[in-house]
Amino acid sequence: MPHSRTGEGDTKASRGGVLRRLGEWCARHFVIVIIAWLVALVALQVVSREFGGAYSDNFNLPQAQAQKGLDVLKAHDPQAGGYSSQIVLRDDQQPLTALSSQMSTTIADLEKLPHVLSAQNPLSAPSTPSGQQNVGPLSDDRKTAYITVRFDVQPSTLGDDYLDGVDTAVQPLRSAGAEAEYGGPLGELARPSADDRVSELIGFGVAVIVLLVGFGSVIAAVVPLLSALISVVGGLAILGLLAAAFTFATVSPTLATMIGLGVGIDYALFMLTRHRQNLIDGMDPVRAAGQAASTSGHAVLVSGCTVIIALAGLSASGVSFIALLGLAAAVTVVSAVVGALTLVPALLGLIGRHIDRYHVRPPIAETEAGAGDTPQGTWHRYAQRVERRPLSFLSAGVAVVALLAVPLFSIQLGHIGDGADPTSFTDRRAYDLMADSFGPGSNGPLTVVIDQTNVPQSQRSDLASNAQQSLDKVQGAAVVTPLTPTQDGDLLTGTVYSAKSPQNAATTDLTNRLVDDTLPDAVQGTDAKGYVTGTTATQVDFRDIVASQLPVIIAVVVGLAFLIILAVFRGLLVAVKAAVLNVLSIAASYGVVVAVFQWGWGGPALGVHGKVPIESYVPMMMFAIVFGLSMDYEIFLLSRVHEAWLRTRDAKGSVAHALEITARVITCAALIMVSVFAAFIVSDNIVVKMLGLGLAVSVLIDATVVRLLMVPAVMTLLGRHAWWMPRWLDRVVPHIDAEGARTEAHSGSH
Repeated sequence: MPHSRTGEGDTKASRGGVLRRLGEWCARHFVIVIIAWLVALVALQVVSREFGGAYSDNFNLPQAQAQKGLDVLKAHDPQAGGYSSQIVLRDDQQPLTALSSQMSTTIADLEKLPHVLSAQNPLSAPSTPSGQQNVGPLSDDRKTAYITVRFDVQPSTLGDDYLDGVDTAVQPLRSAGAEAEYGGPLGELARPSADDRVSELIGFGVAVIVLLVGFGSVIAAVVPLLSALISVVGGLAILGLLAAAFTFATVSPTLATMIGLGVGIDYALFMLTRHRQNLIDGMDPVRAAGQAASTSGHAVLVSGCTVIIALAGLSASGVSFIALLGLAAAVTVVSAVVGALTLVPALLGLIGRHIDRYHVRPPIAETEAGAGDTPQGTWHRYAQRVERRPLSFLSAGVAVVALLAVPLFSIQLGHIGDGADPTSFTDRRAYDLMADSFGPGSNGPLTVVIDQTNVPQSQRSDLASNAQQSLDKVQGAAVVTPLTPTQDGDLLTGTVYSAKSPQNAATTDLTNRLVDDTLPDAVQGTDAKGYVTGTTATQVDFRDIVASQLPVIIAVVVGLAFLIILAVFRGLLVAVKAAVLNVLSIAASYGVVVAVFQWGWGGPALGVHGKVPIESYVPMMMFAIVFGLSMDYEIFLLSRVHEAWLRTRDAKGSVAHALEITARVITCAALIMVSVFAAFIVSDNIVVKMLGLGLAVSVLIDATVVRLLMVPAVMTLLGRHAWWMPRWLDRVVPHIDAEGARTEAHSGSH
C-alpha cells in the first residue's frame, strides 16, 4: 500500500490536533461549555415555540397523472375538484331518514365552515340502481350513511381547532342518537397527537441497564444518555424552526428523535470508552478527553458525515416528501455529532477522575487484560477462534442473513390504510362502518376524469359511450358509476370502486390497469385525455414513483459510502466488502419487516390489525438510515484494524486485536440503539412501528452477524490484500483520517 507523503501526514496530524485542542479546551473550560449548551437549548426552545412551523402530510406530485387529473377537475369544476373527506353516520335504533331535519341542519352548518366547498346530503342522493352493489351514500337498511365534504385545502392541514366547528355541525345528529365518525383526512386530523415519551423512557431504561451491565460504572452510564438527550432536544428545536420554511411530514420529529437518540448515545459511548482507557493508561482527565476527541472524535466525525451523506442521498428520489424526511433525520445527527465533540468532553472534564467512583460491578476497560499486557478475556479468545476458522464464521453469517432475507422476494409496496389503525381512532371506526355497509372499495373510490376539451361536439357522444363500455368491463371493479359531463361539458367524470380495500394489491393493479390500458383504449382515436385521481390513485402514483427510484437511491448511497470507506482506509477490497455486507444486512432486515407486517407473523401482537403492505417509502428510508448507521460500527472496527495494521503490518493479528478491543463497546452500543428503535414499536402510528422494528432489526443484524462474524472473517481471509490500493486510485481519492490513525501510529499510542 502506498505511503502518505510528509505534507499529507502533517495535514492529518493538524486535523487530529484541531480535535484534540477542541476536546482539551472543552474539558478544561467545562463550566463555560455546559452553560453555553443549556443557554442555547433554552433559547432554541423559546424561539422554536414562537416562530416554529407545523408538521403536515400535505404534499403533491406535480408530474403524477393523479395530480394532473385533479388539476384538470379543479379547473372545470372547482367544487368537485377539492379534497374530500367523509363523515360516517350510524344509528342502530332508527333509520337515518327519520333524522332528515337534523341532517339538513348539519349539512347547512358544514357548508358554512371555512374552506368547505360542498357537503353532500346522503338522504337526498339518488338511490342505487337495482341489481348493483350499494356503495352509498345511504345503506339499504337506511341505518348507515356518509356525508362527503369537499375542501379547497387538505383537511389534515387545518389544525386541531378546526374540528371544533365540525363537531358543532354534527352535534344535532349525535344528540338524536346517531354515531358520527370522521374518515379520511378529517379522521387523521382527529387522531391523538403523537406522544413519544413512553418510547423514549423505554429506550433510556434499557440503555441504562445495558451500560451498567456492560461497563459497571454508574457515571459512565449517565454521560452518553445525558449528552444524547440534550443534543436531540436541541436538534428538534432546530427542526421546528425549519418547519416554518419547509413542509415536513408529521412523522418527521419521531423519526428525528429515533435517529438522534440512537447515534447520540453511540457517539458519546465511543468517546467515553476511549477516554476511560486513556485514564487507565495514566493520562490526566483533560489530556484524556483531548486524546479521545483526537481519536474516537475522528471516527464520530467521519461516521456522522457518512450518515448525513446517506440521508442526503434520499434527495435523489426526486420526491420532496422523502428528501425532507432525510433532512429531518440529518438535523439530529448533526446535533449528536456536535454534542459528542463538545458537550461530552465538557462532562468528562467536570467528572475528572471520578468516572468510576460509583459502580454496580468492577468497572471494565476496553480490554480484559490479565497481568502484564497480554489480553486474556472472552473477546480475545473469540477473536482467536475467528482467526483460526474464518471460513466457518463467514458461512454461518451468510446463512443467517440469507434465511432472514427470504421474505424480501415477496415484498408488496403500498399504503397502509385506516383499517390497520387502533379501534380507538375515529378514522378506523369510520373505515369499518364503510366497509361493512358499502364494501371494502368504498374506502378508496377512484375518480375517473376524461378531458374532452379538444374533442369536437360531434364526437363526444361516441367517446362517452366507448369510455363507459371500457370502464364497465374493467377487471377488479365492484361498481362503475355512469360517466357524467361537468357543467361546462368539457369533462366526463365517474367513479370506480374496487372489489378490494384501498391497500390491497388488487386495488393497486386496478388503478394501474385503468391508467395504462382502459382509459388509453377508451380515448383512442380522439384528442381526449384520461386520468384517474383521488386519494387512492395519488397513493398508487406515489408508490410507483418511489419503487422506480429505490434502485437509484441504493446506487447513490452505496456509491457514496464506498467512496468514504475507500478515502478513509485506502483499501479497495475493504470498501467493496463494506458495501456488499451492508447491502446483505439491510436485505435481511427487509425480510423481517415483510414477515411481520405483510405476512402477519406477529403483527397483531404489535397492535397491527391484519396484514398490511410495506409503506412505500419505508424501504427507502430504512436503506439510507441503516446504511449510514452501519458505518458507525464499520468505521469504529476498521479504524482499530487499520491502526494496528499501520503499526504492526500483521494483517490477521490486527483483525483479532481490533475485534478484541471493540467487540464490547460495539455490542453495548448496538443493544442501546436496538432498544431505542424497538421502543417506538409501541407507537400507534403503523409507519413508526414499521420503521422502529426495521431499524432495530437492521442494527441488531449489522452489529452482531455482520460486524462480529462476517467482517472479521472476511478481513482475516483477505489478509494484507484488504489494504491493497492501485497507485493511480490512491492519487485520485482524497485522504480522510479516521481516529487519527497515522498520528496515533506515529505517537505509539494504543
